[in-house]
Amino acid sequence: MWARILGVMVVLAAGQSVFAQGLVLKDGSRIPAEDFKVEGGKIIRTVKLQGSNSATTVLAPTNIAELVWPYSAELAESRSLLSQGKAEEAIAVLKTGKEFFEVFKDVKGGKDLYRDLFFAYVEALAQGGKFDETVGLMPSLEKLSLSKEQEVQLKVLKLNIERQTSSDYVSIIAKANNILTDTNDSGVSAAVWDIIGDVHDKKKEYEEALMAYLRIPVFFGTQMQRVPAAEMKAAKMLIKMKRYEDATLFLTRLIEAYPGSAVAEVAAKEKASINGMKNDDAPAKPADEKTSQS
Repeated sequence: MWARILGVMVVLAAGQSVFAQGLVLKDGSRIPAEDFKVEGGKIIRTVKLQGSNSATTVLAPTNIAELVWPYSAELAESRSLLSQGKAEEAIAVLKTGKEFFEVFKDVKGGKDLYRDLFFAYVEALAQGGKFDETVGLMPSLEKLSLSKEQEVQLKVLKLNIERQTSSDYVSIIAKANNILTDTNDSGVSAAVWDIIGDVHDKKKEYEEALMAYLRIPVFFGTQMQRVPAAEMKAAKMLIKMKRYEDATLFLTRLIEAYPGSAVAEVAAKEKASINGMKNDDAPAKPADEKTSQS
């Protein structure tokens, strides 16, 4: 008896592994992922005919009972790209994923995936400095049924917009500190410290900005998608503080750590601009003293 039950379980598991991703129609039939695609907001199904022939047809979302899609490859890929300092590439990947899952946003199994991709897309736009696009998508984002975690993240997105449109820095810092007090989420905390750093930068409080940015790799290093940008901003603060040698060390590391990325490109330009300059507060060397005395 147990052998028979075990055999059934193996068969069921095998069936699930074969149908890892795909659609379940309301009539109970299944369509594997390789037999359909999304083009122009429509689901195009490929139907195999006799021999090697096939035909395509448009599948209405109302005929779908469930989208079976265990995870989003786009979410994982975008995090990896952001951790490499490749914000533009991450945005492109998330946009593709968002457009694919949008057609399934009212289908069981597709609603949460679409929401998560849409949210990640807006966050990536904000992180990549795409201010107008971020603002333009906020009304649509607010209409989605967000998780509790995403509701907090939405507050951070709004605060980031306020940071760019308001000069009421006292209020922005107070709101940022309130969020930090109310959350244990490292992703939220890293995003908030980035905002705090930006506010100090605007106020020309460069040392405070530097320390805020450095909190991200030091205390929230697991949020790898935010580390390259935070380190780049820290390097820029060192330049503004005229600590050119320290900045050069940062910039060199960024170039080596994130090859082929926008962050590395910016770092190379910044490094060239300071061109081996010494720290302004560096004490004079003996050779320099002799030269000045003579």
